Amino acid sequence: QVQLVESGGGLVQAGDSLRLSCAASGRIFSSTFMGWFRQAPGKEREFVAGIRWGVGNTYYADSVKGRFTISRISAENTVYLQMNSLKPEDTAVYYCAADRNGYSTMYSSYDYWGQGTQVTVSS
Repeated sequence: QVQLVESGGGLVQAGDSLRLSCAASGRIFSSTFMGWFRQAPGKEREFVAGIRWGVGNTYYADSVKGRFTISRISAENTVYLQMNSLKPEDTAVYYCAADRNGYSTMYSSYDYWGQGTQVTVSS
């Protein structure tokens, strides 16, 4: 079992930055793929960024490339999502998730989810 707890959301203005954290507990293997997803009202949950726990390879949705950075500190069992140059369209609930089977951008393949943290970007 893996438990995930997100933090760091809030209300910011366009152009501001936020850093989200995801604290993981339980059994995290090097093959685990950690992802950040987001879901805006009336929209489907979408992949934002992901990282392979062991080697640290990172992946991003086109909409956030160059603005968001995902990282992890293995010793702390924590994954971060640094979000810069935020836009109103980034407004959503952001979720941290873990996939035991490796890289995926599909939310249905993920095994564990956090409770989500709200990010609101005003124009």
